[in-house]
Parts: sequence; structure tokens; C-alpha cells
Amino acid sequence: MRSPRALLPLLSVCGAAAVVTAAGAGAAIDGLSGGGPAHADGERGTPAVTIQAVTWNVCGEAAPGCPLGARPAELARRIVQQAASTEVGGRRVRPNAVFLQEVCAGQVQTLKKAGRLAKWSWAFAPFTRGPACADGQGRPGVAVGTDAALTGVRQVRLPSPVRLGRVALCGDVAAWGTRICTTQLSSPAWDEDPRGEWRRKQARALASLAGTGGRVVVGGDLAAGPESPAFDVLYRDYSECDQGPGPARTGAKTVQDWRGAAVEKNDYLFLSKSAGVSCGVPAAPVRASDHRPLSAVINFR
Repeated sequence: MRSPRALLPLLSVCGAAAVVTAAGAGAAIDGLSGGGPAHADGERGTPAVTIQAVTWNVCGEAAPGCPLGARPAELARRIVQQAASTEVGGRRVRPNAVFLQEVCAGQVQTLKKAGRLAKWSWAFAPFTRGPACADGQGRPGVAVGTDAALTGVRQVRLPSPVRLGRVALCGDVAAWGTRICTTQLSSPAWDEDPRGEWRRKQARALASLAGTGGRVVVGGDLAAGPESPAFDVLYRDYSECDQGPGPARTGAKTVQDWRGAAVEKNDYLFLSKSAGVSCGVPAAPVRASDHRPLSAVINFR
């Protein structure tokens, strides 16, 4: 079970009942037009591709346990650094897909103007309820960025308790023949979901949005460990990059406690079972968030 944020001090480191709206229908998703579905893996004309992905809950809210929540500009700089370079299997790689959770709307605007990231496609969907970010940075939510054109973007309002309105966000990268999705699910501490009932409904909605008919990559903070029954549908339909041999549900821990020690895996990269993958989590504490990023090199042939 995830530790409540209140226990994490500032030196902590680093078919569903869903409402679907098309990109461009509102300000939640910025400037992205609709498009067709992702191609099936191995479909004629679909090239082999390598996706170097990183998913990270950046803890952008001005809340206890978020080291840089009260300093969103500094956190935005840290996100830019993480998007520029990450480590997988002991070697540095340059991400071409980034999944972010608890990121502020203003920080996404900063990313859209930052060096090579300014040429990427970005989509953002705010949580539908909950507190605003510090310094006029808007609402927190989830975001995805890719260095190839991202089209057909949709957001889903997930079944959620009263406290926070959770969302999922997906889009298609035609150049990769791949569907890209991100989300943050309900947690016991923040969303009054101790038995994971909301999380189970949300995982089903996420799987429905992502689909299983082609190449898929889903990255996000699912707010519970791999053993959670809520994730049965995800482990059934996809492979998780760090799940261990066979059907084992394992993986390096990504959530940090007040000392900066990793205590539980809450962050995931699910992908089509046809993909080859290697992934990794930093061994050292990450000082910008209460989560460590999860990175992967994904090969579709």
C-alpha cells in the first residue's frame, strides 16, 4: 500500500463507465487534431520501431511530501532534464516518449518551449477535481509527449470518488504504428479507495481506451503494487516491462518514503506482448519527487 504523502518530507527523493472526448473539443488538450487508430504490430507497411520511454509521477502539487510542489519552475527544469536523458540497463538513452503524472498545466507549457521538446507533440488532461498547482500553474493532471506526431488524442474521465477526478489520456503515433496512453489511478491514501474498487474500475476503463488490436504502450502511476487484483486486466492483455519471468508480477520499487528509500512499485509501463523490452529504475534516491522514474527501451518488430 502506498505511503500517505503526509509522511514524505521535502528531502524525499528521486467496459467502463467512461466519458470520452476527442482532442480539440476543449482546452484540456492543446492543439491536437483527430486521427486514425494505431496499426497492428506486424501489419504490412508498419516499420520496426524502438521507443525509448520514461514514465514519472513528478509530484507537482503543492502538498506535503512533494519536494518541489511549491517551486513549479524548478520542477519543470528537472522534468526537462529527465526528458533529455535517462538510463536503461546501465546505459544512457534519449527518450522519445514521456509520460507524466501530477504535472501542472503550466509545466507542460514550459516543456513545449524547451529545446528539442518544443518540436514534440504534447497532450495534457487535468484532473477534473482537486487542488490547483502553486504560482498560477493551473491544475495538475497527466501528460504525454512524443517526438513524432501524436494524433487522435482522447481523454477519458475515469470512475472516481469525490476527492479527485481521475483521467486517462491516449493518442496515436502513426509513424510508430503505436497507441500511447498515460494515467494516474486512485490511491488508498488520497482517494479513499482502501479496497481498490475504484482502481479496478479505472484499470478496466484504461484497458478499454488503450485497446489490444495493435502496438500499445501504457505508462503511469497506478497507485498500488503489482499484486493488486485491480490490475488483472492489464497483466492479462499486456506485458509489463519489469514484471519478471513468465506470469510473475514483480518489478523495482518506485515510490520513496521520507528517507528517500524505495518502498513499493506503483509505476508501470505496459506494452503489447509482441514487443521486446528492457527497463530500469534509478538505484539512488530522486530528490525532485516522491517517485523514481521508470524507463524502458521497447522494440516493436
